[in-house]
Amino acid sequence: MTDAPFDNDRGSVTLPATAAETSPERPWPVRHLSPKIRDFIARLPEVWVEGQVLNVKRWKHMVFLTLRDTDEQMSLKVTVPASEVDALGGNLADGSRVVIHAKPTWWTKNGDLQMVGDAMRAVGLGDLLARIEALKEALAREGLFDADRKRDLPLVPTLVGLVCANQGDAEHDVVENAQRRWPAVRFEIRRVTVQGARCVPETTAALRELDAHPEVDVIVVARGGGSFEDLLPFSDEELIRVAAATTTPLVSAIGHEKDSPLLDLVADYRASTPTDAGKRIVPDAAVERDTVAALRADAARAATALVTRERTGLAQFLSRPVIAHPERMLDPFVEHLGRVHDASGRALVAILTAADAAAREPVLAPHRAFAPGHARPRLRGGAHWRGRRHPGRSDACGWRCAAPALCRGHGRCRGDPHPRLARSRVGLGAGPGQRAMPTRPSSPAAPLLLDSRSRAAPEYSLWNWRPRLAISASGTCGLAMSASTTSTTLSPARSW
Repeated sequence: MTDAPFDNDRGSVTLPATAAETSPERPWPVRHLSPKIRDFIARLPEVWVEGQVLNVKRWKHMVFLTLRDTDEQMSLKVTVPASEVDALGGNLADGSRVVIHAKPTWWTKNGDLQMVGDAMRAVGLGDLLARIEALKEALAREGLFDADRKRDLPLVPTLVGLVCANQGDAEHDVVENAQRRWPAVRFEIRRVTVQGARCVPETTAALRELDAHPEVDVIVVARGGGSFEDLLPFSDEELIRVAAATTTPLVSAIGHEKDSPLLDLVADYRASTPTDAGKRIVPDAAVERDTVAALRADAARAATALVTRERTGLAQFLSRPVIAHPERMLDPFVEHLGRVHDASGRALVAILTAADAAAREPVLAPHRAFAPGHARPRLRGGAHWRGRRHPGRSDACGWRCAAPALCRGHGRCRGDPHPRLARSRVGLGAGPGQRAMPTRPSSPAAPLLLDSRSRAAPEYSLWNWRPRLAISASGTCGLAMSASTTSTTLSPARSW
């Protein structure tokens, strides 16, 4: 377009050739700028564009409509031939998703940008499902739907974040069922648009706000069902990524069983309906009370059974003879000890009796009758010496044992008629229980002779018999005799 050399309003003035040359003193008039915009837009190529149809109006052979973006608040005016609309095979209603082949056009008179279309196609369900499936596969490869990312819901949440519609039954269903089961639960509610272009930005903002709330324990996104097209915002990529980035457990309760949106896959728990979500986020207080009562009863029965079993085992253990009457183990030893005690007593009595009898034997004296075991003087003719004095050297006499059996069967004893005997009985050198035996007998049959003509004194050994109590390893008791010897000399005396 060639610049006009004159401006009719200001006289003969030359306009700037380019936009860079314009200034407050030399501006471009609207009639000069609008054709330039038209020429610039005319150079843009044709394009296929997709959106939702709104405000459809038919005038003669043309159809005027508004094509709105499915996610954002943006729209374009579009004109298409009526024949293209009729070719779709049905009425073009608001909300329908279409694809239009159009070219941008600038209307210079009113400064309006429109898309002039020459072809239109309806976006079918199959195309939408294919796109959602492709997005689903891409997000799955990133791991957003992995099971290990799922978080457990809190057992008893104190504050529940709820994202729901401005008007609808979803809010009532969630709150009513949750508080009926657990009356102490509280809600932090964010009401948003749940379909159309404003659904995605409002829902994502509500999720970020509730996730940042420090007291919110779980977030519920609820919607009371709807058509497949109405639920498309809940499969939007931006919304899915925001839901995956939350740190608070998320429950999806969109309420569409046949075709679940992608939000159900990324959420930590999927509820079939808002009512189901209200039952899942809190426990049933009545059921919990019954469970606690049953557990307490089971614990009491288990404790009772354990105590009974241990008491029975203890009673059986205490009924054993070795525990019930431990003294009976000593009965055999008591009896044996009694027998040993009696035997030792009898042995001791016998020993003391023998010692007392030995102590009571008379002392050797010439003028007394000699008891067995004593040497008695005899005259040469064989008669006993009966003098009141001791026999002297002039008295021819000999010595004969009064008890030959005690002299080991030596028989007749002959000796010096003038022996010097101690003033004690022969063989009683060290006290009770001693016996004197000759140390040098000629033979068992030849007794020792006491010869008065011999100056050598005969030598005797005193055998000291000592009784002792002996107890064997088997516990039997007996009396044993032990002997020790001492030597003594009988020397002749000159006078008695």
